[in-house]
Amino acid sequence: MKELKVTIKHEVGLHARPAAQFVKTASKYTSDVTLSYDGKTKNAKSILGVLSMGVGANAEITIQAEGDDEEEVINALAELINNNFGE
Repeated sequence: MKELKVTIKHEVGLHARPAAQFVKTASKYTSDVTLSYDGKTKNAKSILGVLSMGVGANAEITIQAEGDDEEEVINALAELINNNFGE
């Protein structure tokens, strides 16, 4: 299992377009991917799950992946977040 702690720098956090990009990226991989924030853990491939977490700007989240391509999905999500979702 791979784990990554990262701070969301996007001005609106993981809402609307950034959340959709996050879920779309996670869904490209076969590994199970979860997102943890503020004591809650949700499926990172579920748009409703991600949006329901209320991750705002400057929030620290934990992403966990387990499966055959766990390292690839963690790296892809880290790149997406570090590049501020392409903005």
